Amino acid sequence: MNLRILKSKLTYIFVVLGISVSVSCAQDRKGVDEQYLKNFLTIYNYVQQYYVEEVDQKTLYEGALKGMMESLGDPYTVYLDVQDMRGLSDTTSGNFYGVGLSISKANKSTPDKPAYVDVVSPIENSPGFKAGIQAGDKIIEINGDPTPEMSMEEVLSRLRGPRGEPVEVTILRGKTVTFKKILIRDLIQVPTIEYAMIGKIGYMRLIQFTPDTAPGVEKAINYFEEQGGYDGLIIDLRNNPGGLLDSAVKTADKFIDSGVIVSTKSRIASENKAFSATKKATIVDKGTPIVVLINKGSASASEILSGALKDYHVAYLVGERTYGKGSVQQVLPLFEKDGTNDGIKLTVARYYSPTDCNIDKIGIPPDMEVKMGNYSDEETAAFIKLAEERVIEKYVEEHPSMTEDDIAAYAQELKKTYNMDIRLLRRLIRVETLRTKKAPVYDLDYDVQLVEALKIVKNPKFASLVKSTKSLKQLQAEAEDSEKKE
Repeated sequence: MNLRILKSKLTYIFVVLGISVSVSCAQDRKGVDEQYLKNFLTIYNYVQQYYVEEVDQKTLYEGALKGMMESLGDPYTVYLDVQDMRGLSDTTSGNFYGVGLSISKANKSTPDKPAYVDVVSPIENSPGFKAGIQAGDKIIEINGDPTPEMSMEEVLSRLRGPRGEPVEVTILRGKTVTFKKILIRDLIQVPTIEYAMIGKIGYMRLIQFTPDTAPGVEKAINYFEEQGGYDGLIIDLRNNPGGLLDSAVKTADKFIDSGVIVSTKSRIASENKAFSATKKATIVDKGTPIVVLINKGSASASEILSGALKDYHVAYLVGERTYGKGSVQQVLPLFEKDGTNDGIKLTVARYYSPTDCNIDKIGIPPDMEVKMGNYSDEETAAFIKLAEERVIEKYVEEHPSMTEDDIAAYAQELKKTYNMDIRLLRRLIRVETLRTKKAPVYDLDYDVQLVEALKIVKNPKFASLVKSTKSLKQLQAEAEDSEKKE
């Protein structure tokens, strides 16, 4: 790659971004901007000619773009090399080989705040999910190498790889508990929706927002009606890392018959948009009791849906505060001559709820907080010991056809040695017995959030309960007032 090719690539970036400028001195851009561009090209050429060793031009090019993206301090704005672009395409298509963890990572690492890899959520039935890795965990090492100084691209390249090959991750849970897990890479098929009836309540778990999500929701509603109808709905968005904005809008449109579902705001005029509901797309009767389950693994498109349903008082939110990703990204490819391409992923806008609130880095609080997995240090240590010694795995291997009564009995036996919540022990045994089978859609024995959601959706006074909830704008205004008083 020579200077002429670099100029061509930079010109392409500016054109894609809608900036009409020539690299070799813009006609309509004067002063400092022009001087920065001249200096950049001068330094690139100088390093290429005079550095003590021969320079790989591709390294200079990629390093410059990485540095440019990282300087913005936005974890969602990154340079994507050819491998990263291919991986992004694999994820979008819903099939790739890896460990099945949706992750995020800060750009900058400091001694006080290392840039560990944050687990946003595990993908259902993936190696990471089956290993017990949870939303909120941090990956501090991959195959023994610390993650703080790794780029997001390096992390992804290490976690993904050929099917059947192992990768060891060191997990930090909470502030002090660390443990290692060996994950065997497998085909990751990103599912969209699962649903079932719980008595007369329709339950649907939205796993990720893809083009198939809204049609899947309609299919679920039709199924509930075929089963004799439903008295209420539970929409489970826990550990849903998001996906396509358009998919979230179309899904919300199934429940909201009018008004703005979400709007995007940017300094780029073309990115200022409002996405509104259409009555003909609505398939759920107004006034139907609806509860939405959320937690810290609910992000992005999940927050668009839950925020819209909350602001219109259509649904009651149960669980824990969501992740807080309120920005919109575009992927811009930079085409190479051999047909492959690198690119950049750039934050171009922020999205706002119907009451004009952005939840970036704030999240959405539930109307009723119900926590899960808040275990003592003693219980966490017992969990790690169980996992490291493969106690449950070995037992289930020797007893492959365990019933629920068998699970309950073995949990009581384990509790004598491992002082843990009995529900959690039953859950761990149950998951292990189902490792080679399809997991059930829900688990009422373990899932206290779902149990609480069922109580609320069946409440005869649900209509007045959901009407009394506060919109996101009201909640943010109260938070601002509280900060001023402090």
